[in-house]
Amino acid sequence: MSEHVAVTGGAGFIGANVTRALLARGSRVTVIDDLSEGEAGNLAELEGREGYRFVHADVRDARAVRAALAGAEKVVHLAARKIPRYGNALETLDVNAVGSRVVLELAAEFDAKIVVASTSDVYGKNPAVPFSEAGSASVIGSPKVRRWAYAVSKMYEEQVAFALHEERGLRVSVLRYFGGYGPFQHKGWLGGPQSVFFELAHAGEPLTIHGDGTQRRTFTHVDDMVRGTLLALDADRAVGEVYNLGATRELSINALAELCWRIARDDEPKIVYQSYASLGGNYEDVQRRVPDPSLAREHLGFEAQVDVEAGLESTWDWLREHRLR
Repeated sequence: MSEHVAVTGGAGFIGANVTRALLARGSRVTVIDDLSEGEAGNLAELEGREGYRFVHADVRDARAVRAALAGAEKVVHLAARKIPRYGNALETLDVNAVGSRVVLELAAEFDAKIVVASTSDVYGKNPAVPFSEAGSASVIGSPKVRRWAYAVSKMYEEQVAFALHEERGLRVSVLRYFGGYGPFQHKGWLGGPQSVFFELAHAGEPLTIHGDGTQRRTFTHVDDMVRGTLLALDADRAVGEVYNLGATRELSINALAELCWRIARDDEPKIVYQSYASLGGNYEDVQRRVPDPSLAREHLGFEAQVDVEAGLESTWDWLREHRLR
């Protein structure tokens, strides 16, 4: 019988892509999602497909998660709240801390191998790039800045994962994703700047950049993220490890905005700037975020392969067909 994999947050951006990849390779998949950020439409075409099951549940509901994980040999834990840009910091902390502990403890109890999605945000404001898993310190800002709720909740999640690995033999791998984009990406800022830029360019409206646009990021196509996730899920060597999964080419937000506009339109880019102060919550940004992926390369054979121009063009094509009609 084919392996049974549970995917929490499977109706979200990465989850919808991971679920399809697992089904394509013959796995049976149980998706657990409360649809608070994921979208039912992301999985609609899978309804009725052999080997696929959807469970509508909050990952903080231990009874529902226990029933959903029963019989699963592997788990991909993606359910989370992201940066509370416009509020709801308490919900971010609660879902990411309580929900992750529920999932991790049940995986330990069922002896299921689990891959946990963490984030590049755990490196915080550390100015020394590229970031390495063992060598780069986390530099977190003031507790009065709500954006750090996300980072500290994922740091807690990582600590729970490795405590359970050490004390209860949990077979866990932690993945720190960097700047994902591609099909099924969230709308608005949940999907990242490229999602917002494409939506605004489609409407012919100026692209809004927070700050001065000189902040730099790397952007990783979801196909690369999924490939790295499955490599970690399958590799015994990955147990007890934490890996950066990301592309290494840097782009400024200004450059990203111009690229998105020129992919979407033929006229000159229109760009406006919004101060951080106007965002509320004492919003604080990170100026550079670049991974050192050498450990994932050594252990998993992972290397990001999708060029950002080609990846954004294909993402634009997908958005036009499925979202921006």
